[in-house]
Amino acid sequence: MTEAPTRELRRGWTTGACATAATKAALTRLWGGAFPAEVGITLPKGETPVFPLALAEAGEGWARVGITKDAGDDPDVTHGALIVVTVSVSGGGIVFLAGDGVGTVTKAGLPIGVGEPAINPVPRQMMTDVVTEVAAQFGQPADVTITVSVPGGQELALKTWNPRLGIAGGLSILGTTGVVRPFSCAAWIASIHRGIDVARADGLTHVAGCTGATSEKTVQALYGLPDHAMLDMGDFAGGMLKYLVKHPVSRVTIGGGIGKITKLAQGAVDLHSARSQVDFKALAALAGVRQVADANTALEAFEMGGAALAQAVAEAALAQVNARFGGAGIGFDIVVIDRAGAVIAKAAP
Repeated sequence: MTEAPTRELRRGWTTGACATAATKAALTRLWGGAFPAEVGITLPKGETPVFPLALAEAGEGWARVGITKDAGDDPDVTHGALIVVTVSVSGGGIVFLAGDGVGTVTKAGLPIGVGEPAINPVPRQMMTDVVTEVAAQFGQPADVTITVSVPGGQELALKTWNPRLGIAGGLSILGTTGVVRPFSCAAWIASIHRGIDVARADGLTHVAGCTGATSEKTVQALYGLPDHAMLDMGDFAGGMLKYLVKHPVSRVTIGGGIGKITKLAQGAVDLHSARSQVDFKALAALAGVRQVADANTALEAFEMGGAALAQAVAEAALAQVNARFGGAGIGFDIVVIDRAGAVIAKAAP
């Protein structure tokens, strides 16, 4: 059994917060003549973090600052990455550019338009606010070009959902509050929502949410679906389905192993092992196989009940999904796979 943490998990700061701090420090050098020793900013909910400068460079008409991303105790792929902002005087207004390691939007459905740097709206507003603040402090017009870079960001982006969402060439600069909260489900669910938005904007009528990489590969091959039809559902079936009810497509496939789909069949929509468990007595009754009640795992139960048990689970899962989320005109189907990726049961209307 996993022991509970003995201390409060440490929160961190988003890439958007780091880029905002770097922007403020670089502008202070550009217009004020000297870099600050450290830089403080105010986040949307009033927090006031202070950041040390990891990089400080300047030349004629430009200044550059790097801030090291600290994600706290969250297993964030960008933890330790250097978020670099270069500022220079623009011809008018505030211009955002994607430097090395920051992606460009190539598909509709995201909060930033196609062709734009993948710098999300809240970070843009935060950076705009510090431009206005520092420009007023030094009596300068708020006309700057802000180029955001993340050295190594193109490689880091391959570990994120950016390629599937149509963000090419690097990472996104993210954050709605500026704060990274350790092990929060919110970021994952938000990414599922963005995946649905992209699929709908591209006119897709069939999407799939799967519990893991093996089931995803099987379901994608089974139906010949493009990458951006595959939603990274993981354990968050409820987060995906609730959003789909409000933003429907014609068909949704849910795929996974016998354990996760059994939980769905028994009414769970958060499929994580810490938050839902298989009821083996109920599974035995469903399958009509008494000894299943004594199983230790869903896999062991499947070995006892065979294909008939898997099919009963698939049909029960479909019934649960239709009962709770079937009012939006979506056609749901369920695919159950084994550990090798073979389909062991399917249920469809």
